[in-house]
Amino acid sequence: MKPVIKVVVAVLITGAVGYWLLARSPQIKRNVALRDSIAYWAAGNLLIHRQNPYAHLTVLEIERAAGYQDQRPLVLRTPPWSLFLVVEVGLLNAFWAWVFWILLSIVSLFAGMRLCAKMYGGRTPPNLMTIVGYTFAPIPACLVSGQMGLVLMLGVVLFLWLEPRSPFGAGAALILPFAKPHLLMAFWLVLVIWVIHRRNHQVALGFISTLALTIGVAVAFDLQIFRQYLEMLHAAAIGNEFIPAFSVVLRLLFFRRLFWVQFIPMAVGVIWCLFFYARNAPCWDWRKHGPALAVVSMLVTPYEWLSDEAILLPAILQALALVYAVRDRLHIRSKIAIVAFALLNLLLLLILKSKVPFSTGIYFWSSMVWFMWYFQARKWYSQRSTPQERQLLTHPPS
Repeated sequence: MKPVIKVVVAVLITGAVGYWLLARSPQIKRNVALRDSIAYWAAGNLLIHRQNPYAHLTVLEIERAAGYQDQRPLVLRTPPWSLFLVVEVGLLNAFWAWVFWILLSIVSLFAGMRLCAKMYGGRTPPNLMTIVGYTFAPIPACLVSGQMGLVLMLGVVLFLWLEPRSPFGAGAALILPFAKPHLLMAFWLVLVIWVIHRRNHQVALGFISTLALTIGVAVAFDLQIFRQYLEMLHAAAIGNEFIPAFSVVLRLLFFRRLFWVQFIPMAVGVIWCLFFYARNAPCWDWRKHGPALAVVSMLVTPYEWLSDEAILLPAILQALALVYAVRDRLHIRSKIAIVAFALLNLLLLLILKSKVPFSTGIYFWSSMVWFMWYFQARKWYSQRSTPQERQLLTHPPS
């Protein structure tokens, strides 16, 4: 009887969502032009018609036709091998492209949550993991903005899930987060060292094969795609933009004229990650250690937005599982700190609900919150867990 009930519920929910979309389609169509997904639609549209998807003037013309009113176009800035993600939305109009992208993001979220629950759930109540996961501030931020953070997150989760049983598939899954490689610089470096050290050629082969395939897709549509991408980066002058990342804000506060300073945190983070790998190399486990690399990489990257931090969902849920395992042995100060972390996340949600633009810089501190939450959770667990419980951190479930 239960499967029948699930099917009925799924049909009712689908029908309700469909009715809501139809009833509010005029208002939604007006708002579609305000979402970042319009940049994906414009790039896909141009690519299908074998035009330059990175051309500012052409992109602006297409976006204006869809209701976009800003003077500056939203141009896709991800590299050519990521264009396979947007080709299909170019076949649709701007509205249905947004619907497709939101559905893709929701499916990625559901799949990522389910796999994270299997990897890190342990004895943590499923409802608690669900609540924490779905209210993790970057998740709604990604859905509201129409960004690709949830798709990137799914790629990381698939890598962690597949690596023990299907190394080739794990490597192939990494093409998704590689759409924004700067977000996980330390992660990529350790991955390369690990592949060489462990001679795990299947992971490398899976990634390289998929990368070659996606590059082939982009080049098949536009032979000049890499030249056009480099020209777009040069014209965009990203170094002159305000990006609300921790390293950028740090540079603007203390070393405004020294652009190179914002790369110092990344260098420090890379060095830390190399020591972290060296210390744990004999017992390296991507499910155990990978989230730590992601958290540090996100903190020190010189270019990121709140929606990009959705990629840290596995780390947030792993930390939750560790804290829940030792909840009865935590001091009152630790419990107060947990409440403080929850309130900071709530504050981000309230700022997001108030529709404060990401570009204002008010969200710059979010990556520091996830960093402190994750490593504080690991510290509490290492201090309060029994040898038997410590297996959760040492040997995550397969």
